Amino acid sequence: MTTPLVPSRRKFVQQAGTAALAAAVATAPGRPTRAAGNPLALRKAVKYGMINIPGGSVLDRFALVKSLGFEGVELDSPFEIDRAEVCRARDKTGIVIHGVVDSIHWKIRLSDPDPAVRTQGLDGLKTAMGDAKLYGASTVLLVPGKVTDKETENFQQVYERSQIEIRKILPLARKLDVKIAIEVVWNDFITNAEQLVQYIDDFGDPIIGAYFDVSNMIKYGVPPAEWIRKLGKRMLKFDFKGYSHTKKWVAIGDGDEDWPEVRKALGEVGYRGWATAEVKGGGETELRDVAARMDRVLGTQAG
Repeated sequence: MTTPLVPSRRKFVQQAGTAALAAAVATAPGRPTRAAGNPLALRKAVKYGMINIPGGSVLDRFALVKSLGFEGVELDSPFEIDRAEVCRARDKTGIVIHGVVDSIHWKIRLSDPDPAVRTQGLDGLKTAMGDAKLYGASTVLLVPGKVTDKETENFQQVYERSQIEIRKILPLARKLDVKIAIEVVWNDFITNAEQLVQYIDDFGDPIIGAYFDVSNMIKYGVPPAEWIRKLGKRMLKFDFKGYSHTKKWVAIGDGDEDWPEVRKALGEVGYRGWATAEVKGGGETELRDVAARMDRVLGTQAG
Protein backbone atom coordinates (compact mmCIF):
# COMPACT_ATOMS: atom_id res chain seq x y z
CA MET A 1 0.00 0.00 0.00
CA THR A 2 1.52 3.31 -1.05
CA THR A 3 1.56 6.48 1.02
CA PRO A 4 -0.77 9.20 -0.34
CA LEU A 5 1.08 11.99 -2.12
CA VAL A 6 0.52 15.68 -1.76
CA PRO A 7 -1.01 17.14 -4.97
CA SER A 8 2.18 18.72 -6.30
CA ARG A 9 4.19 15.54 -5.83
CA ARG A 10 1.42 13.38 -7.29
CA LYS A 11 1.37 15.58 -10.37
CA PHE A 12 5.15 15.26 -10.72
CA VAL A 13 5.03 11.46 -10.50
CA GLN A 14 2.18 11.24 -12.99
CA GLN A 15 3.97 13.53 -15.44
CA ALA A 16 7.20 11.56 -15.07
CA GLY A 17 5.37 8.28 -15.66
CA THR A 18 3.54 9.69 -18.68
CA ALA A 19 6.76 10.96 -20.21
CA ALA A 20 8.50 7.66 -19.66
CA LEU A 21 5.56 5.77 -21.12
CA ALA A 22 5.52 7.99 -24.19
CA ALA A 23 9.22 7.36 -24.73
CA ALA A 24 8.73 3.64 -24.25
CA VAL A 25 5.86 3.40 -26.71
CA ALA A 26 7.69 5.54 -29.25
CA THR A 27 10.70 3.23 -29.25
CA ALA A 28 8.92 -0.11 -29.12
CA PRO A 29 6.39 -0.75 -31.88
CA GLY A 30 6.13 -4.51 -32.24
CA ARG A 31 9.27 -6.57 -31.64
CA PRO A 32 12.21 -4.84 -29.90
CA THR A 33 15.05 -3.66 -32.09
CA ARG A 34 18.32 -5.48 -31.41
CA ALA A 35 21.43 -3.40 -30.88
CA ALA A 36 24.02 -3.88 -33.62
CA GLY A 37 26.58 -4.82 -30.97
CA ASN A 38 24.42 -7.64 -29.57
CA PRO A 39 25.49 -10.79 -31.49
CA LEU A 40 24.11 -13.07 -28.75
CA ALA A 41 20.67 -11.46 -28.99
CA LEU A 42 20.61 -11.00 -25.22
CA ARG A 43 17.62 -9.18 -23.77
CA LYS A 44 18.22 -6.91 -20.78
CA ALA A 45 15.95 -7.15 -17.75
CA VAL A 46 15.78 -6.08 -14.11
CA LYS A 47 14.18 -7.43 -10.98
CA TYR A 48 10.99 -5.49 -10.24
CA GLY A 49 12.23 -4.54 -6.78
CA MET A 50 15.07 -2.58 -8.37
CA ILE A 51 12.66 0.02 -9.78
CA ASN A 52 12.14 2.78 -7.25
CA ILE A 53 9.57 5.47 -8.02
CA PRO A 54 8.13 6.67 -4.70
CA GLY A 55 4.37 6.54 -5.00
CA GLY A 56 4.57 5.40 -8.60
CA SER A 57 2.29 2.79 -10.11
CA VAL A 58 3.27 -0.45 -11.80
CA LEU A 59 2.73 1.34 -15.10
CA ASP A 60 5.13 4.12 -14.04
CA ARG A 61 7.78 1.55 -13.17
CA PHE A 62 7.40 -0.46 -16.35
CA ALA A 63 7.40 2.69 -18.47
CA LEU A 64 10.57 3.94 -16.82
CA VAL A 65 12.61 0.80 -17.44
CA LYS A 66 11.25 0.55 -20.97
CA SER A 67 12.43 4.09 -21.70
CA LEU A 68 15.92 3.14 -20.47
CA GLY A 69 16.27 0.24 -22.88
CA PHE A 70 15.21 -2.70 -20.74
CA GLU A 71 12.90 -5.24 -22.33
CA GLY A 72 11.79 -7.26 -19.32
CA VAL A 73 11.33 -7.65 -15.60
CA GLU A 74 11.08 -10.45 -13.07
CA LEU A 75 8.48 -10.21 -10.31
CA ASP A 76 8.36 -11.86 -6.90
CA SER A 77 5.58 -14.27 -5.96
CA PRO A 78 3.90 -14.67 -3.54
CA PHE A 79 3.79 -10.86 -3.49
CA GLU A 80 1.15 -8.31 -2.50
CA ILE A 81 0.44 -6.60 -5.78
CA ASP A 82 -2.57 -5.94 -7.99
CA ARG A 83 -2.11 -8.64 -10.61
CA ALA A 84 -4.61 -7.06 -12.98
CA GLU A 85 -2.66 -3.80 -12.79
CA VAL A 86 0.53 -5.70 -13.58
CA CYS A 87 -1.04 -7.23 -16.68
CA ARG A 88 -2.39 -3.88 -17.85
CA ALA A 89 1.02 -2.25 -17.42
CA ARG A 90 2.66 -5.14 -19.28
CA ASP A 91 0.26 -4.80 -22.19
CA LYS A 92 0.47 -1.01 -22.36
CA THR A 93 4.27 -0.75 -22.27
CA GLY A 94 5.31 -3.95 -24.00
CA ILE A 95 7.56 -4.87 -21.09
CA VAL A 96 7.88 -8.64 -20.89
CA ILE A 97 7.48 -10.31 -17.51
CA HIS A 98 9.89 -13.05 -18.43
CA GLY A 99 10.13 -14.71 -15.05
CA VAL A 100 8.82 -14.97 -11.51
CA VAL A 101 10.97 -15.44 -8.40
CA ASP A 102 9.69 -17.67 -5.60
CA SER A 103 9.80 -15.10 -2.80
CA ILE A 104 9.58 -17.48 0.17
CA HIS A 105 12.04 -20.20 -0.81
CA TRP A 106 14.76 -18.97 1.56
CA LYS A 107 12.77 -18.91 4.81
CA ILE A 108 10.04 -21.44 4.04
CA ARG A 109 12.23 -24.07 2.47
CA LEU A 110 11.44 -27.23 0.57
CA SER A 111 14.33 -28.75 2.53
CA ASP A 112 13.06 -27.86 6.02
CA PRO A 113 13.06 -30.78 8.48
CA ASP A 114 9.43 -30.01 9.36
CA PRO A 115 7.01 -31.53 6.79
CA ALA A 116 4.46 -28.80 7.56
CA VAL A 117 6.97 -26.11 6.55
CA ARG A 118 7.79 -28.00 3.38
CA THR A 119 4.07 -28.06 2.55
CA GLN A 120 3.91 -24.28 3.02
CA GLY A 121 6.92 -23.92 0.75
CA LEU A 122 5.26 -26.05 -1.91
CA ASP A 123 2.09 -23.96 -1.67
CA GLY A 124 4.20 -20.83 -2.23
CA LEU A 125 5.79 -22.42 -5.29
CA LYS A 126 2.33 -23.27 -6.64
CA THR A 127 1.31 -19.62 -6.23
CA ALA A 128 4.43 -18.53 -8.09
CA MET A 129 3.67 -20.98 -10.89
CA GLY A 130 0.14 -19.62 -11.23
CA ASP A 131 1.36 -16.04 -11.29
CA ALA A 132 3.97 -16.92 -13.91
CA LYS A 133 1.25 -18.35 -16.15
CA LEU A 134 -0.91 -15.25 -15.65
CA TYR A 135 1.93 -12.88 -16.49
CA GLY A 136 3.16 -14.89 -19.46
CA ALA A 137 6.47 -15.74 -17.75
CA SER A 138 8.40 -18.79 -18.87
CA THR A 139 10.16 -19.64 -15.58
CA VAL A 140 9.91 -19.62 -11.83
CA LEU A 141 13.26 -19.10 -10.11
CA LEU A 142 13.67 -21.47 -7.17
CA VAL A 143 16.31 -21.98 -4.51
CA PRO A 144 15.54 -25.60 -3.57
CA GLY A 145 16.89 -25.51 -0.03
CA LYS A 146 19.65 -24.54 2.33
CA VAL A 147 22.15 -26.59 4.32
CA THR A 148 21.74 -25.35 7.89
CA ASP A 149 22.64 -28.23 10.21
CA LYS A 150 24.68 -31.42 9.80
CA GLU A 151 22.05 -33.42 11.67
CA THR A 152 18.69 -32.07 10.53
CA GLU A 153 19.27 -30.22 7.24
CA ASN A 154 22.50 -31.48 5.72
CA PHE A 155 23.45 -31.78 2.04
CA GLN A 156 21.87 -35.18 1.47
CA GLN A 157 18.68 -34.23 3.30
CA VAL A 158 18.36 -31.01 1.32
CA TYR A 159 18.90 -32.94 -1.90
CA GLU A 160 16.32 -35.64 -1.16
CA ARG A 161 13.64 -33.50 0.48
CA SER A 162 13.68 -30.78 -2.15
CA GLN A 163 13.55 -33.29 -5.00
CA ILE A 164 10.57 -35.04 -3.43
CA GLU A 165 8.67 -31.76 -3.07
CA ILE A 166 9.54 -30.49 -6.55
CA ARG A 167 8.42 -33.76 -8.12
CA LYS A 168 4.97 -33.14 -6.65
CA ILE A 169 4.59 -30.00 -8.71
CA LEU A 170 5.96 -31.28 -12.03
CA PRO A 171 2.50 -32.16 -13.42
CA LEU A 172 1.34 -28.60 -12.72
CA ALA A 173 4.49 -27.16 -14.29
CA ARG A 174 3.87 -29.19 -17.44
CA LYS A 175 0.20 -28.20 -17.53
CA LEU A 176 1.02 -24.51 -17.19
CA ASP A 177 4.09 -24.78 -19.44
CA VAL A 178 6.19 -22.91 -16.87
CA LYS A 179 9.71 -24.18 -16.22
CA ILE A 180 11.30 -24.40 -12.77
CA ALA A 181 14.76 -22.80 -12.83
CA ILE A 182 17.07 -23.86 -10.00
CA GLU A 183 19.26 -20.97 -8.87
CA VAL A 184 22.72 -21.19 -7.39
CA VAL A 185 23.25 -19.08 -4.26
CA TRP A 186 25.32 -19.09 -1.08
CA ASN A 187 23.27 -21.83 0.57
CA ASP A 188 26.09 -24.37 1.11
CA PHE A 189 24.18 -26.80 -1.08
CA ILE A 190 25.16 -26.69 -4.75
CA THR A 191 28.63 -25.20 -5.03
CA ASN A 192 29.93 -26.65 -8.30
CA ALA A 193 28.57 -27.20 -11.78
CA GLU A 194 28.72 -30.99 -11.54
CA GLN A 195 26.34 -30.95 -8.58
CA LEU A 196 23.90 -28.67 -10.39
CA VAL A 197 24.02 -30.83 -13.53
CA GLN A 198 23.33 -33.95 -11.45
CA TYR A 199 20.53 -32.29 -9.50
CA ILE A 200 18.75 -31.22 -12.70
CA ASP A 201 19.36 -34.46 -14.58
CA ASP A 202 17.97 -36.54 -11.71
CA PHE A 203 14.51 -35.22 -12.56
CA GLY A 204 14.78 -36.48 -16.12
CA ASP A 205 12.40 -33.76 -17.26
CA PRO A 206 13.16 -30.68 -19.41
CA ILE A 207 10.64 -28.69 -17.34
CA ILE A 208 13.49 -28.38 -14.79
CA GLY A 209 16.58 -26.33 -15.63
CA ALA A 210 19.18 -23.99 -14.19
CA TYR A 211 19.08 -20.30 -13.33
CA PHE A 212 22.77 -19.39 -13.22
CA ASP A 213 23.99 -16.40 -11.23
CA VAL A 214 27.25 -15.37 -12.89
CA SER A 215 28.46 -13.43 -9.83
CA ASN A 216 27.40 -15.70 -6.96
CA MET A 217 29.63 -18.61 -7.92
CA ILE A 218 32.90 -16.69 -8.22
CA LYS A 219 33.28 -17.19 -4.47
CA TYR A 220 33.80 -20.93 -4.98
CA GLY A 221 36.76 -20.54 -7.32
CA VAL A 222 35.47 -21.92 -10.64
CA PRO A 223 35.11 -19.29 -13.40
CA PRO A 224 31.51 -18.60 -14.47
CA ALA A 225 32.32 -19.53 -18.07
CA GLU A 226 33.15 -23.08 -16.96
CA TRP A 227 29.77 -23.36 -15.23
CA ILE A 228 28.04 -22.19 -18.39
CA ARG A 229 29.86 -24.70 -20.59
CA LYS A 230 29.02 -27.58 -18.26
CA LEU A 231 25.39 -26.56 -17.88
CA GLY A 232 24.92 -26.16 -21.62
CA LYS A 233 21.28 -26.31 -22.66
CA ARG A 234 20.23 -26.86 -19.05
CA MET A 235 20.81 -23.15 -18.43
CA LEU A 236 17.44 -21.52 -18.89
CA LYS A 237 18.42 -18.02 -17.76
CA PHE A 238 21.11 -16.08 -15.94
CA ASP A 239 21.42 -13.02 -13.76
CA PHE A 240 24.38 -11.17 -12.29
CA LYS A 241 25.68 -8.42 -10.04
CA GLY A 242 29.34 -7.65 -9.51
CA TYR A 243 31.55 -9.70 -7.19
CA SER A 244 35.16 -9.09 -6.21
CA HIS A 245 37.22 -11.48 -4.08
CA THR A 246 38.73 -8.48 -2.29
CA LYS A 247 35.84 -6.00 -2.25
CA LYS A 248 32.88 -8.43 -2.20
CA TRP A 249 29.77 -6.90 -3.80
CA VAL A 250 30.53 -4.15 -6.29
CA ALA A 251 28.84 -2.47 -9.24
CA ILE A 252 28.27 -4.40 -12.45
CA GLY A 253 31.53 -4.48 -14.39
CA ASP A 254 33.72 -3.76 -11.36
CA GLY A 255 33.99 -7.35 -10.17
CA ASP A 256 36.12 -10.37 -11.02
CA GLU A 257 33.77 -11.73 -13.67
CA ASP A 258 35.65 -12.39 -16.93
CA TRP A 259 32.92 -11.03 -19.18
CA PRO A 260 34.63 -11.65 -22.55
CA GLU A 261 34.98 -15.31 -21.56
CA VAL A 262 31.40 -15.42 -20.25
CA ARG A 263 30.13 -14.07 -23.57
CA LYS A 264 32.26 -16.61 -25.42
CA ALA A 265 30.82 -19.45 -23.34
CA LEU A 266 27.26 -18.20 -23.89
CA GLY A 267 27.88 -18.31 -27.62
CA GLU A 268 29.36 -21.80 -27.45
CA VAL A 269 26.31 -23.27 -25.69
CA GLY A 270 23.92 -21.39 -27.96
CA TYR A 271 22.34 -19.29 -25.22
CA ARG A 272 19.86 -16.73 -26.50
CA GLY A 273 17.56 -14.87 -24.17
CA TRP A 274 17.34 -12.97 -20.94
CA ALA A 275 20.16 -11.37 -18.98
CA THR A 276 18.83 -9.92 -15.73
CA ALA A 277 20.53 -7.51 -13.35
CA GLU A 278 20.19 -8.14 -9.63
CA VAL A 279 21.56 -5.05 -7.93
CA LYS A 280 20.28 -2.29 -5.69
CA GLY A 281 18.69 -0.23 -8.46
CA GLY A 282 16.93 3.05 -7.76
CA GLY A 283 15.28 5.73 -9.86
CA GLU A 284 16.02 6.93 -13.39
CA THR A 285 19.64 7.97 -12.71
CA GLU A 286 20.61 4.72 -11.02
CA LEU A 287 18.82 2.50 -13.51
CA ARG A 288 20.33 4.36 -16.44
CA ASP A 289 23.75 3.56 -14.99
CA VAL A 290 22.76 -0.09 -14.55
CA ALA A 291 21.65 -0.24 -18.19
CA ALA A 292 24.93 1.28 -19.39
CA ARG A 293 26.97 -1.12 -17.27
CA MET A 294 24.98 -4.06 -18.58
CA ASP A 295 25.59 -2.94 -22.15
CA ARG A 296 29.32 -2.80 -21.51
CA VAL A 297 29.69 -6.24 -19.96
CA LEU A 298 27.18 -8.00 -22.23
CA GLY A 299 28.27 -6.33 -25.44
CA THR A 300 24.75 -5.12 -26.12
CA GLN A 301 25.52 -1.47 -26.76
CA ALA A 302 24.54 -0.05 -30.11
CA GLY A 303 27.30 0.59 -32.58
